[in-house]
Amino acid sequence: MAEHDLSEKRKEYFLDTPQKNDTFFLKGSSGYDWGFRNRLARIFSPKSGRTVMLAIDHGYFQGPTTGLERIDVTIKPLVPFADALMCTRGILRSVINPESGNPVVMRASGGPSILKDLSNEQIAVNMEDALRMNVSAVAVQVFVGGECETQTINNMIRLVDEGMRYGMPVLGVTAVGKDLARDSRYIGLASRMLAELGAAIIKTYFCDDFDKVVAACPVPIIIAGGKKLAEFEALTMARNAIDAGASGVDMGRNIFQSDAPEAMITAVRKVVHENMSAVQAFELYTELKNR
Repeated sequence: MAEHDLSEKRKEYFLDTPQKNDTFFLKGSSGYDWGFRNRLARIFSPKSGRTVMLAIDHGYFQGPTTGLERIDVTIKPLVPFADALMCTRGILRSVINPESGNPVVMRASGGPSILKDLSNEQIAVNMEDALRMNVSAVAVQVFVGGECETQTINNMIRLVDEGMRYGMPVLGVTAVGKDLARDSRYIGLASRMLAELGAAIIKTYFCDDFDKVVAACPVPIIIAGGKKLAEFEALTMARNAIDAGASGVDMGRNIFQSDAPEAMITAVRKVVHENMSAVQAFELYTELKNR
């Protein structure tokens, strides 16, 4: 039998203080269940509302990408600087230290290599395994306008349905094929479609009029780093994306292929979380690189 409450302290019910319903900090995310929002709050900083995600999942279709030949050697020093890691389950289980504490966005679609039609992807991870690995979201590539457009949209819808059942967000990645333009019309179409069909986060490419893409998308958008750029150019892209309303970046090659990866991810964090200008961030990068 439970003990009686024998405290002599007077009970206080704060009768003159109504209970507040806290609003969730992320755009379009207040209606999700507690566990779902808790996972989102691991990926995005509640203080800034943004994230610096480190993308190291390129090997799922490119093989040993330059800079990722030995993830245990080259990426391990970068892990403490990342708000979240985007990787495959193979790399997570074999290389990433579970004591690191980083939330993981797991690549959950795949199939073809760079030798084949990349749009012919299937679901590559089931939700039970994602839960078993305690990831914070799963990511699926969608090829709007591609040969297998409907198939890849179906992949995402199936993961969204399973994710809603278990409180797992889905990050929808707008894939851009060789024949598809990276302009605001296409990026806006693809981003809005993925959000309408249930993706909780959109990863897409920065483009002109990106503020209109963000405005028309009801959930957070993060930008892909894309191909390797000069460091100042990459920092400028990040700055412009944040100014246009992006909720963060998911950068890979522009960090791990940099001449000074730790300095670069530090500079990117300053842009994303502390609103540092691209010029100031590049000066910081140069200073850290030359130490």
